[in-house]
Amino acid sequence: MKLLKVALVQQMNSPDVESNILKLEKNICACASQGAQLIVLQELHNSSYFCLTENTDHFNLAETIPGPSVERFGRLAKALEVVIVLSLFEKRASGLYHNTAVVLEKDGTMAGKYRKMHIPDDPEYFEKFYFTPGDLGFHPIDTSVGKLGVMVCWDQWFPEAARLMALHGAELLIYPTAIGWTPSDSPEEKTRQKAAWMISQRAHAVANGLPVVAVNRVGYESDSTAKASGIAFWGSSFVAGPQGELLAEASADQEACLIVDLDMERSEEVRRWWPFFRDRRIDAFDDLLLRFVD
Repeated sequence: MKLLKVALVQQMNSPDVESNILKLEKNICACASQGAQLIVLQELHNSSYFCLTENTDHFNLAETIPGPSVERFGRLAKALEVVIVLSLFEKRASGLYHNTAVVLEKDGTMAGKYRKMHIPDDPEYFEKFYFTPGDLGFHPIDTSVGKLGVMVCWDQWFPEAARLMALHGAELLIYPTAIGWTPSDSPEEKTRQKAAWMISQRAHAVANGLPVVAVNRVGYESDSTAKASGIAFWGSSFVAGPQGELLAEASADQEACLIVDLDMERSEEVRRWWPFFRDRRIDAFDDLLLRFVD
């Protein structure tokens, strides 16, 4: 058995960036003190979720990669000797921005990055205004703790993305996330949405025989201009095993540092029982490259 101790940091965020980062640093240290080797943070963890509205002032939150956050968290990763998955608002060039995950190696260097490929555009989630779709493809990032298939939030709804990460040799699927309910959602709709979110990702675990780590924000966030009704992020960060089994789940309304021991050798065993890769009819999948089959 090869165990990997993974930590998920689920936080409530405020518009105060420095306060958010200080809390992140405190939580990362707490996770490391409990033996965590891999620490995963939520989507866009430095700030409030600014995509509630379309506001050009929010572009001031973006930073270069490498840049201030990579350097700051890199020093912490090195000091604690842990691998950290960041989620940053990347300024690639003037007028060109991405929603980007960065993986820091335990020596503080940047192991790799992933730019969010699928960009939503819904009420309260106006991400197409801010982010250009990623152009780095679905490639795992090699680290000292394994090959990490890192994607971001909306990517988690697309089975093709998870499959491609698996086909490229990912040993673990990771999704930093920011998802919740709006005040207009009925109790029944809230139940359906959250269940679908968990089912979809646990299905990726089953279909690919890989563990899944999903780290969500928690708490209510509103827009300072009062133009948006706000989002109640539902937390519930979780880890699923390679058969979709739920190994751990955080609170739906409280901050948490969730630490889970993952058996990284179990995927080999599960894939022998359920050889989906062997039985895939790759000769019959051409239509997957079409937007729709008329």
